[in-house]
Amino acid sequence: MKLVLSPEQRQLRDAVRDFLRTSSPLPKVRQGYDPQVYARLNGELGLSGLIIPEEHGGAGAGLAELAVALEETGAALLPGPFLATAFAAIALTKVQGANKELMTGIAEGRIAATLDKSEVSYDGGAVRGTLAQVLSGMEADVLVAPAVTGDGLVMVAVELAGPGVTRTALDTLDLTRGQARVVLDDAPARVLGASPSGIGDRLCVALAAEQLGVMRAALDAIVAYAKIRVAFGRYIGSYQGVKHKLADMHCKLEQAESIVRYAAWAADESPDELPGAAALAQAYVGRACFEVARDHLLLYGGIGFTWEHDAHLFYKRAKADEVLLGPPRIHRARLADLLEL
Repeated sequence: MKLVLSPEQRQLRDAVRDFLRTSSPLPKVRQGYDPQVYARLNGELGLSGLIIPEEHGGAGAGLAELAVALEETGAALLPGPFLATAFAAIALTKVQGANKELMTGIAEGRIAATLDKSEVSYDGGAVRGTLAQVLSGMEADVLVAPAVTGDGLVMVAVELAGPGVTRTALDTLDLTRGQARVVLDDAPARVLGASPSGIGDRLCVALAAEQLGVMRAALDAIVAYAKIRVAFGRYIGSYQGVKHKLADMHCKLEQAESIVRYAAWAADESPDELPGAAALAQAYVGRACFEVARDHLLLYGGIGFTWEHDAHLFYKRAKADEVLLGPPRIHRARLADLLEL
């Protein structure tokens, strides 16, 4: 098991971090999704094709490398469909004989995709169904979803700008990443292959990696603030109550990092350990991320509650991520079942 990043993974982390620092700082994040930033992210760094096999134009990397990238995009609160596309790529790499054109388009950054686990019905080359909350549904070009056929469950791809598709933007808590209600009414669809098992576990790991980045950025921000903010003639970081809270937040971050690194390693190297590692990742990291984001907002005092401050952006991303794949209690129950508790 490897809980420490390799030299190549550290280089990837530094490259993504430097790019986002200059191309998508927090003031720009407030402006929402910028297709040009997304195109550069994929064109210059090739992140959308990170786990796409090499024969389809991707890098053929593992989930451990994708986790490194997601940690940095999470820390930067990157708007847009990167997480959604990563989810779709995770699913496509597990579908036997998945559409080569679609995977190549994702790898080249030409196609932004999204994955929804809600089942739709497939008949005669078209699909029907209503998907209540599709991640980045307004920005994505292609929807990947499971579909029920007479022969079983298959994965299909639907062009979201095509006929038979109605998209409605939703008002969401997270101001940096949207969702949409998608209605499919005899929308043309391509069958990609049989629906694989184990996708949910890999999605849990990917999301936990983003949450780890949110935690780290929130803690770094409030530690920096505690070193310069003066109250009653003293830096607030010198007060015992603040120091203890920051120490607790740091401990949560360290535990979360170990859990995410282990889960990513299990996804690549030890499939038998992945279900438990994935359940643990969402059972612990999801809640810990929200608690760190919440406490970092509170430690700012009154200024943290204002719309002008960035603290509420981290708070809302953390809460939205916490429930994206189901609330922590669901993952705790699954972990308990796996451990036969």
